[in-house]
Amino acid sequence: MIDLKRRSGSESSAGAVRPLSWQAFAHRTTLHGLRFAFAYGPVGLRRVVWAAAFLASLGLLALESAERLAYFFSHPHVTRVDAVVSSSLVFPAVTVCNLNSYRFSKLTRNDLYHAGELLALLDVHLRIQDPHLAEPEVLDSLTERANFTGYRPKPFSMKEFVDRVGHDLEDMMLYCRYRGQECGSRDFKTVSHATSTSWSFNLLSNVWKASRRY
Repeated sequence: MIDLKRRSGSESSAGAVRPLSWQAFAHRTTLHGLRFAFAYGPVGLRRVVWAAAFLASLGLLALESAERLAYFFSHPHVTRVDAVVSSSLVFPAVTVCNLNSYRFSKLTRNDLYHAGELLALLDVHLRIQDPHLAEPEVLDSLTERANFTGYRPKPFSMKEFVDRVGHDLEDMMLYCRYRGQECGSRDFKTVSHATSTSWSFNLLSNVWKASRRY
């Protein structure tokens, strides 16, 4: 009987000092100052000061957030234009590249043998790829050049292939004019890549027209 009374008394005393749920939350949270405002024990001056500081900080945060939200939804914008007179302007370079990298009319049987798969004209077995998509004239010419029966391939150079089969700027350019003066292919600088050739012009307002020739 004595043990039961002692046990029940200890359990009742433990239940009396058990903290409330909001006090446990205040002590577990990382929000600064909350654990001091809701400390265990009687209410004292220290808890009142911490509670006032916490509420003041929370009020300032709410006020600043409301002000920023109101400013955001007002859609503010600032337009400023500065006019500067310059005697000379430096323009970036303009590079002209033909999307059709190679001329079909310049392809040889040796080119198709070595680079036919690269050009998506032949498959890995050196057979015409998707012949139903080609035009009749192109298909006839491709069938004739892709006939490798008894063919003995020759050495192949990718640089020589690009220089020979790639486009020539003189043939592409139909008209070029800059600042009221005519310009031509001589004003462009050739830029060679691994599989194509481009031309760079260091003036921005170049007006040109180009055509693709096969």
